[in-house]
Amino acid sequence: MRARDLAQETWSALDANRGRSALTVLGIVIGIAAVIAMTALIGGINRALVGELGLSQAQLVYINVWTDHEITYDDVDKMSRDLTDYDLVVASSYGSASVTTGQKKASGNLTGVKPQYFDALGTKFVDGRPFTDAEERAGAMLIILDTESVRVLFGSADAKVVGKTVRVGNDECTIVGVVEQTAGSVPMDGEESINGFMPFSTMATRINGSRSVGQIMGFAHEGSNMDEVVRRTQDYLALTYNIGEEQRDDSIYVYSMKSMIDSVNATMASFSLLMTAVAGVSLLVGGIGIMNMMLTNVTERIREIGLRKALGARRADITRQFMLESICLCVTGGLIGIVLGYVGSFALTGLVADAFMGEGSTMAVTPVIDVGTVLLATGICVVTGVVFGWYPARRAAKLDPVESLHYQ
Repeated sequence: MRARDLAQETWSALDANRGRSALTVLGIVIGIAAVIAMTALIGGINRALVGELGLSQAQLVYINVWTDHEITYDDVDKMSRDLTDYDLVVASSYGSASVTTGQKKASGNLTGVKPQYFDALGTKFVDGRPFTDAEERAGAMLIILDTESVRVLFGSADAKVVGKTVRVGNDECTIVGVVEQTAGSVPMDGEESINGFMPFSTMATRINGSRSVGQIMGFAHEGSNMDEVVRRTQDYLALTYNIGEEQRDDSIYVYSMKSMIDSVNATMASFSLLMTAVAGVSLLVGGIGIMNMMLTNVTERIREIGLRKALGARRADITRQFMLESICLCVTGGLIGIVLGYVGSFALTGLVADAFMGEGSTMAVTPVIDVGTVLLATGICVVTGVVFGWYPARRAAKLDPVESLHYQ
């Protein structure tokens, strides 16, 4: 049988049972749509987490040590010299003070940093500039706000505020830069909070009254084995501050962002596997439905099969015809499922963002449609058609033509 004739016969057979064919492929449609939508959703959440938490900086290492000795920036400078695994070691201190403009007052979550801090974290400036080393050493009264803080204080995140002054506690500070939003500004005790960065020396003298640091961050050399970097850093801190083996877990905290990336990826992979398994059940049910329909078709078309064989059709011709019908059903269902999955992924990401991230969140979840997943789904449809269409096709091919012509 020629390919053209085979295609025409397949179309005629499916077209004669439109309603049954549509209901039969429903399981395939649901299964493929679920695979595409859930994979896109999980990929989108994974990408959003990476972007929101800064997980793309795999070389970043957070360092903390708790001892009787107060950790100051002098200790951080020594770490920077001694720990050769790092391109840069920076630190920050934390404090709070009220921040006011002429018409607005907010609670300020302030971070004292040196200029290298922004380079280490890859902070993006929307406007203005970071502090200079000279300004940091001099304890200049300067502040950098994020865009959400600008909105809270000045009414619009796009407001031009560089050069303006705000009162931080009892001091006037000049705004020298605006960075992308670092965290959501949320109401606290009836008062909105904002985030600001000040020179470390300014924080030490005007806000905290201490040169101690709250967080140390190291930026390892590119291509470093991060597990080894973490281990050597822990050993250095234990030796430098005379911390025994039994106190290490309680006194030393060294954590690489790569470890967090791996943890997030593993979690997302587990969810993806679970969702794929659930969708696989739907595909299995859909495949069984297709087998059931094809067996019904064989029973209904026994006389037709007998006539074809009497006119010279071979077993292979009958097998190919019924196999092609099964594959066409699966592929059609798969294509519809891919389209619905693509549309559904946007609806799902919107629901997830509204339900779990809240109105004030800036984390945008965009579905990630992987071409490989689409190709895999298409391949699964073809395989499903072959697997579940094989038995009905072979059963049709083995029918005796004489008995088939006498079938009522």
